[in-house]
Amino acid sequence: MELFFYAVPSLMLAAFAFAAFRLVRRARRINRTWANGLTAEARCLRMYTTTSGGGGDTSVRTTLHHVYEFTTREGRTVRFAEEDGPATVLEGDFTTVRYLPEAPERATALPPAPGRLAAGTGCLLVFLCVAAAICVGFMFLAHSIFTASDGLTP
Repeated sequence: MELFFYAVPSLMLAAFAFAAFRLVRRARRINRTWANGLTAEARCLRMYTTTSGGGGDTSVRTTLHHVYEFTTREGRTVRFAEEDGPATVLEGDFTTVRYLPEAPERATALPPAPGRLAAGTGCLLVFLCVAAAICVGFMFLAHSIFTASDGLTP
């Protein structure tokens, strides 16, 4: 029974660590693309939304997606999709994208905003750290209770 109180928080800690890793990796990639990337003119091929939530009393979240296509300086045509782009970009519009020559399929049409990226990443990392601290505290509390109860058994 004790294993359950250690295994579940440990799995949650692993998930939080993986989420933090992915979050930092994404932020570094976008920041590197903004700082060192090449620019190209892209055309918005498609714009659509997806919704999530709304079950019971939960709120609905709508995410805006864009599908862009551009040609690299080497002449390669690249198509990519991006979430949470500007709502002012519609199908058929042209916009500037930034991409790294070694990974043009990971381009971004988001305008450079390193401060906003750092703030968003920092807030999410703080949230993940607080959640991880709660898991560690729960495991410590469970360990203390199980240790104290072992002394009570005859």
